[in-house]
Amino acid sequence: MSSEDFSIRVEGLSKRYEIYSQPADRLKQMVLPRVQRAVRRHSRAYFHEFWALRDVTFDVHRGETVGIVGRNGSGKSTLLQMICGTLTPTLGSVAVKGRIAALLELGAGFNPEFTGKENVRLSGLLYGLSDDELRDRYDAILDFAEIGDFIDQPVKTYSSGMYVRLAFAVAINVSPDVLVIDEALSVGDEAFQRKCFARIDQIRDAGATVLFVSHAAQSVLQLCNRAVLMEHGRNLLVGRPKEVIAFYQKLIYAPPQRYQEVLSEIKSIASPVGISADDWTEVSPPVGGILHNDMVDTERYDSNLTPKSTVEFESHGIRIHSLRIQNIHGNDVNVLVPGCAYIYTYDVDFDRSAAQVHFGMMIKSISGVELYGTDSHAEGEGIIYVPARARIRVAFRFRALMLPGAYFLNAGCMGATRNGDGFLHRIVDALMFRVETTRTNRRYAGLFDIAEDPVCGWELFEGTDAPDAKVLVGYGNMENAGRQAR
Repeated sequence: MSSEDFSIRVEGLSKRYEIYSQPADRLKQMVLPRVQRAVRRHSRAYFHEFWALRDVTFDVHRGETVGIVGRNGSGKSTLLQMICGTLTPTLGSVAVKGRIAALLELGAGFNPEFTGKENVRLSGLLYGLSDDELRDRYDAILDFAEIGDFIDQPVKTYSSGMYVRLAFAVAINVSPDVLVIDEALSVGDEAFQRKCFARIDQIRDAGATVLFVSHAAQSVLQLCNRAVLMEHGRNLLVGRPKEVIAFYQKLIYAPPQRYQEVLSEIKSIASPVGISADDWTEVSPPVGGILHNDMVDTERYDSNLTPKSTVEFESHGIRIHSLRIQNIHGNDVNVLVPGCAYIYTYDVDFDRSAAQVHFGMMIKSISGVELYGTDSHAEGEGIIYVPARARIRVAFRFRALMLPGAYFLNAGCMGATRNGDGFLHRIVDALMFRVETTRTNRRYAGLFDIAEDPVCGWELFEGTDAPDAKVLVGYGNMENAGRQAR
């Protein structure tokens, strides 16, 4: 790919802020250094520096979708604002080819006193559309936003979801060459988010460039050609989404004593200016896959893996507690080895008797997608009677076939209620676990690794362009069969 075939070029980008301890220091900084230099005295600074970005360099090629990931405060939003031209760099340069449409933080770009219709016109003019072009696209904007008669109401009366609907509808209907999104879609409901992602696919397929910030790893994996990992204002890594996301998750969940070790590991496989899409295959970092028995010692318990989204529902005479994941040796673990078997177990105390009792579990992705759930009994069945003061230990056996990443577990106990079968106690996002990133040459996509010993069948026919190819028909281990074919 030509070095000139880019939509966005960021070179040595840095942004410095001056932080003042008190308002008077700002006045001192404006006056005193000049006086000190005039009398040939060493001038002093009355502020301390904060570098939101430091020497960030990467290209985004035409037609690419690039995701930017990183913990809060890593410089992602500052970077997007400078790409969009709403912030001026302290050092470095940004070049953008074509019309850019941006959906940055909630509230940017619209006047809250204007109606939705007035803001559509204002935004369209700012994007460079003529009145005729706006009239031609107005119905499409309104149809996508789905806010009905609220289009004639002041924007300050909108909910956050309505605001984003209208802002995104405008941004995608100005025919942008570059679409920039900064996590704003996270406030929309699930149906609208899916609608937005479908439109992003259409924009990308039409040849536009998409750049967006997201904490949703699956969105980056599903939408992006490449990803950028930011940390402390620097771009640590630029490469394929699978590898970048794996290192991102490894970095944010690393305990303090291992943080520098993980940071050094990332830096060891990345050049100072990042890795281009063409070069990435030559320096592929470790990624997940099925481990062999000599690597199972990586499973462990990480006290930092504590869910922040736990919701415990009202108890009706029973209480779920002591939730844990155990390996086959009975040890508590929450960092799991791909392909290995584990037991999800919890205890249930019955403060009063219950009938038709059964238990459940659910595994969800970090974005809330329900990956797998099961029940201890078949439909319509259950433990006929459990007396008061009883305790039951529940255990579900599962195999970690998920790809590397973080996942959540639900727990629930159901039984006979006045209204039929219902929850006696339920905990959502009760436990968090991570499937560890490991070293493998395997390539995959999606959420699950369904084949521990993947097989592939193929047939090479005579007349192929490969002169040394042999006719081979059959099925077998891919690595062995690949060697036979060569």
